[in-house]
Amino acid sequence: MNLSRRGLLAATAGTAVAPQGAGARPLRTGFERLAADGYALLEGRRVGVITNPTGVTRDARHIVDVLHADERVDVVAVFGPEHGFRGTAQAGGSEGRHDDPATGLPVHDTYRKSGKELADVFARSGADTLVFDIQDVGARFYTYIWTLYDCMVAARRAGRRFVVLDRPNPVTGREAHGPVLGRGFASFVGREPIAQAHGMTVAELALLFNGAFLARPVELETVLMQGWRRGDFFDASGLPWVPPSPNMPTPDTALVYAGTCLFEGTNLSEGRGTARPFELLGAAGIDRRWAAALGTLGLPGVHFREAYFAPAFSKFQGKTIGGVQLHVHDRESYDPVRTGIALLVTARKTWSGFAWRPDHWIDRLTGSALVRTMVDAGADTDEITGAWQDDLTRFRAVRRRYLRYS
Repeated sequence: MNLSRRGLLAATAGTAVAPQGAGARPLRTGFERLAADGYALLEGRRVGVITNPTGVTRDARHIVDVLHADERVDVVAVFGPEHGFRGTAQAGGSEGRHDDPATGLPVHDTYRKSGKELADVFARSGADTLVFDIQDVGARFYTYIWTLYDCMVAARRAGRRFVVLDRPNPVTGREAHGPVLGRGFASFVGREPIAQAHGMTVAELALLFNGAFLARPVELETVLMQGWRRGDFFDASGLPWVPPSPNMPTPDTALVYAGTCLFEGTNLSEGRGTARPFELLGAAGIDRRWAAALGTLGLPGVHFREAYFAPAFSKFQGKTIGGVQLHVHDRESYDPVRTGIALLVTARKTWSGFAWRPDHWIDRLTGSALVRTMVDAGADTDEITGAWQDDLTRFRAVRRRYLRYS
């Protein structure tokens, strides 16, 4: 049998699912199930892949490299989100239009593109089927789910078929928590009214977007995982953790992110430029009183340690500042959103220098002016979290219709 170079690469790469280790419950991602089926879903299609460094196999090969090497699949383009396809850009950046050195495939930039502009990118690429495979972290303001949304809208406009390959929600899919976005506060950190911690996978979100929010649904197919349960944290998957963005280095970061990312809307450091982004919070002038105040609250699943650190970049670059480090000791009982609100409330009470970002970015992150105005009015954590419960209950009812795992 004669094999071309691509055929030889495909033959040596294989499509078998590697074992997870003794005692692990078998899990197959959407890509693994697609591969096991011989890529039948992509047969005869010109494929464009929307992905980033997290689109990897169990043995850490990128799916674009695997697909490109397999003669059964005709990959014609790649589309990179914020931080880029290969992940070379920092927050708020992308890689731009270029040819991928490893595969020679044209890479198109989707970051900050939507509507007609993005639909034109899809049309020019020559792809008739768009495949989305990006690891999410479970928070409304993580931009990849809105890349998914924008790409679905643009695919519908360009008349393209859309396929979503599912991956685990690393912080479980047990329940939704936090405030629901108000439409008047929509932005790239929240296009539609979903909860701050949505408790869904990307395939479930795609079904929600298509069924509840898109004015005209896209031709959508989802390849669900096999073996994932709603109560599973990421370490149950047996998959390699690839940082979805430069400041999401571990699954521990994802665990706290849905709450502590709110500090992007303040003048405090959210830990960017440290080895523990979003687990370290602080500012010049903060001392032990913040950690002490948090320790009196009895928040479930987390301890707070007085901490001092010097960010290598971002806020307070090169300056030693004081604050707290979060230590989650019981992730089953830990509530990141409630904890984030408690952190804001106590920071304002214990540090006279506390301030919101002048552009009220906190309103975009929380989805309304409610959190900011209630914190400023002196409300406590229970009062603030209680104020969004009716909206959250309504979202949970909508969400249930699109859940696909038990």
